[in-house]
Amino acid sequence: MARAPLLQISDISLTFGGNPVFDNLSLVIQPGDRVALVGRNGSGKSTLMKVMAGLVEADRGGRVVSPGVRVGYMEQDPDLSGFETLGDFAASGLDVGEEYRVAMVAEGLKFNPETPVATASGGERRRAALAKLLAEAPELMLLDEPTNHLDIQAIEWLEAELASTRTGFVLISHDRAFLKALTRATLWVDRGEVRRREAGFDGFEEWRETVWAEEDEARHKLDRKIKAEAKWAVEGISARRKRNQGRVRALAALRAERSSQIRRQGTAALEMESGPTSGKRVIEARGIGKGFGDKRILDGFDLRVLRGDRVAFVGPNGVGKTTLLKMLTGEIAPDAGEVILGTNLEIAVFDQTRAQLDANATLWENLTGDPLMAVSGASDQVMVRGTPKHVVAYLKDFLFDERQVRAPVRSLSGGEKARLLLAKLMARPSNLLILDEPTNDLDVETLDLLQDVLGEYDGTVLLVSHDRDFIDRVATATVAMEGNGRATAYPGGWSDYVAQRPEVMAAEAKAAKAAAPVKEAPKPPKSAGLSFTERKRLDDLPAIIARLEAEIAKLEEFLAVPDLYRTDPVKFKKGTEALTERQIALQSAEEEWLALEERA
Repeated sequence: MARAPLLQISDISLTFGGNPVFDNLSLVIQPGDRVALVGRNGSGKSTLMKVMAGLVEADRGGRVVSPGVRVGYMEQDPDLSGFETLGDFAASGLDVGEEYRVAMVAEGLKFNPETPVATASGGERRRAALAKLLAEAPELMLLDEPTNHLDIQAIEWLEAELASTRTGFVLISHDRAFLKALTRATLWVDRGEVRRREAGFDGFEEWRETVWAEEDEARHKLDRKIKAEAKWAVEGISARRKRNQGRVRALAALRAERSSQIRRQGTAALEMESGPTSGKRVIEARGIGKGFGDKRILDGFDLRVLRGDRVAFVGPNGVGKTTLLKMLTGEIAPDAGEVILGTNLEIAVFDQTRAQLDANATLWENLTGDPLMAVSGASDQVMVRGTPKHVVAYLKDFLFDERQVRAPVRSLSGGEKARLLLAKLMARPSNLLILDEPTNDLDVETLDLLQDVLGEYDGTVLLVSHDRDFIDRVATATVAMEGNGRATAYPGGWSDYVAQRPEVMAAEAKAAKAAAPVKEAPKPPKSAGLSFTERKRLDDLPAIIARLEAEIAKLEEFLAVPDLYRTDPVKFKKGTEALTERQIALQSAEEEWLALEERA
């Protein structure tokens, strides 16, 4: 028997500022759907998600949620007013006695529920909003950029959590690896139209290019038809034209159809120009160390960066990646050791806080007011790689329209702020590029273009990012910062680092030894070792088992409340079901661990 859909939207039309965002849009989300919601920045993805959540009311059309279905939405900028701590906010939608659910997800997301709201950073607030959604466990989760401000370990935890849930979800993210691992359907928002493909994000680019190629072919055929009909209208004799007014009206209809076609948005005109060639040795760190109080950032770290290298820095939030970047560029001094900078360096910095942007100034003022971009005697020109250019024309290269030029920077979205900072960065030559979390909020197309630009850049790049796919595509070396002063450099990108970690190398050696023929035995050993995926699963299982044991303990404590069955039978039933589910999962995980350990 077919199950009712979780959510259905029918013939939705929505207009903002006179421009239609959607027109006659319909879509259905089924139980168990795992949907990637993709599209260019500004295409309406977040607006569509808010319509799905019931937070934005459409001008026309209907939204139906099936009976008994709860729809949860992760807010990008949650309102925490009235709450003393992040934990209070995260637990605000739970029944009394179910606060343990917040504690279960807080560790994986790496946020402290006791953090006061007044001192919480933007990233901590977003993690609290994500924890609130996961703790409430609605039947449909709407997640708008949940990986922003999460480090790679937390992203991998969230990925595993969503992979194991039976809840349906719709997901907006720029993280390709995250989307490819989790989604089984794709909604593509493009020029007010939403297309659905019954396949995950992997393969989206090929699908998009196919659709665009078909559009271009149809447009070409229409143009040829209009040209032929227009020639007939000009050359046909008057009597014939009088008898064929229908054909004249058809020509007008063709022209109207062609003019109504919405032009695809172009890509930002990202372009880097290398400054004077730096010396072959760009940076050399010798035995550097740094600490703040009892916290050790680095101890005895060595690194040699040569011209043309692309070095990625990875590790948990707060481990000191940005501090290391500042030491390597001479902005702050190490406590021990020395950093030697190469000759003829021209450094450009993309900082994760966007501190180079004045939030209260306009886009125009942010560019023309930059001493490195200002053109003497011209208030409407900026210097772009040595050539004066009108500020509006330059902003259009980065997909800003004329209405935004005089708007304050604070009115921009996260992706638009990132594009504006790239516009400032790319206007001047450099030969050492520092990118501190540049991928946050950028759409997939801009990420592709940024990757291509970095590939053609003649200078050297130091990169901090939590986007595993982007690191794989860009980095030639990866420095893993593991905490307590430990940092190790590995050749290659993220996947190369994962394969070269000591525990993985040891497991491979152990598996190879187990797979080798034993001379004393008449028969080869039964075990041929574990695959890479199985080894990773074996490494992950102890943490999964520990988490399940902790959840079981909390549930048993919750169910031990005297008279809970009589005073609140609904909570008792939910708690009992949750306990049974986790006990089954624990038994399964333990059996899987035993089987893999025996084979290893």
